[in-house]
Amino acid sequence: MSKPVRVYSRPLALELHARLAEPRRFIHAVTGPRQVGKTTMVQQVTSGLKVPVRFASADEPTLQGSAWIAQQWEAARAGVGEEGAILILDEVQKVPNWSEAVKRLWDEDTRTGVPLKVVLLGSAPLLIARGLTESLAGRFEVLHAPHWSYSEMRDAFGFTLDDYIYFGGYPGAARLMGKPARWRRYILDSLIETTISRDVLLLTRVDKPALLRRLFELACEYSGQILSYTKMTGQLQDAGNTTTLAHYLELLSGAGMVTGLQKYSGSAVRKRGSSPKLQVLNTALMSAIAGLTPSSARADKTYYGRLVESAIGAHLTNSAAAGECEVLYWRDGNDEVDFVIKAGGRVVAIEVKSGARAGRLSGMDAFVAEYSPSKVLLVGADGIPIEDFLAMPVAFWIK
Repeated sequence: MSKPVRVYSRPLALELHARLAEPRRFIHAVTGPRQVGKTTMVQQVTSGLKVPVRFASADEPTLQGSAWIAQQWEAARAGVGEEGAILILDEVQKVPNWSEAVKRLWDEDTRTGVPLKVVLLGSAPLLIARGLTESLAGRFEVLHAPHWSYSEMRDAFGFTLDDYIYFGGYPGAARLMGKPARWRRYILDSLIETTISRDVLLLTRVDKPALLRRLFELACEYSGQILSYTKMTGQLQDAGNTTTLAHYLELLSGAGMVTGLQKYSGSAVRKRGSSPKLQVLNTALMSAIAGLTPSSARADKTYYGRLVESAIGAHLTNSAAAGECEVLYWRDGNDEVDFVIKAGGRVVAIEVKSGARAGRLSGMDAFVAEYSPSKVLLVGADGIPIEDFLAMPVAFWIK
């Protein structure tokens, strides 16, 4: 039997440990996609603290009521000792009016001096953020749990670069890597279908569920490509308007599945109105939808090139989801730059090449001439090796 993977060494875990060890009380909201180890991480972190811990999950087919939160809270209060106690509520966004219940109970403890700390876990970041900002202002801190990086999958599971580009960063699926067909069914059923049905459709009004599902598939098929909403409508063969598609893409992005990168421009209005560049947030999604075996994917040079670019894009966009930067693309006529990163007043242009030689980078030349970025990076070909780029945090490359 294989040993359980310890995620306590993830930077996020170390940060959560430090915050829970502080004497000051906060509501710590840990959000992120399904199957990235949020629950395992929090349980490992809290097991190392010398205080009573109560864990409860609302991830059930039937939604729990807000009275359930009060019951769990009272049970946690009963265990409070001299050093306090910790209450962990998993998938809290599935409880109706959860933020109002948490606010009332938290404020009661504040008034009466009960030293109970609270950790909220959720796989629907948009819904968690809405509840926090509407009811819990000044009482919480958010920690984003991203998809696993190449270095994390390499160190925990022995992934090679090719493994990571195809299988992506889902730790729970890593044990199935040697059985690609079984791995694909796991991704399709346990990740994609569960996320769409339980984290999007069950908790958010979606008038056209079939359109949202097809949009997700389209985004996986065209990851790394710029596609106007008008062309998407034609591909989807649905009467949905562009506003509906943009909204559905935002929901899928909030669930940590796919997103649409906007065009870099000196005009915010133009940026918001541009055609999105579709991008998966984990290449496992792209591989599962395509249905190619690992060897077939590598043999198809065009497809594998898009898979490599999508792996780079996922690395960047997961950093953006944590608030570390903004990721865009740029195109003017036939000139294009794969990714443009904005962070702290700096602008970094990135071009990705999966082949042996880069050739002429006319798009990068045109972008530099017009915008004078802080830095330009070529990833792959005769530039920064793809493995080296993925092995380092994004902050390293944009500093």
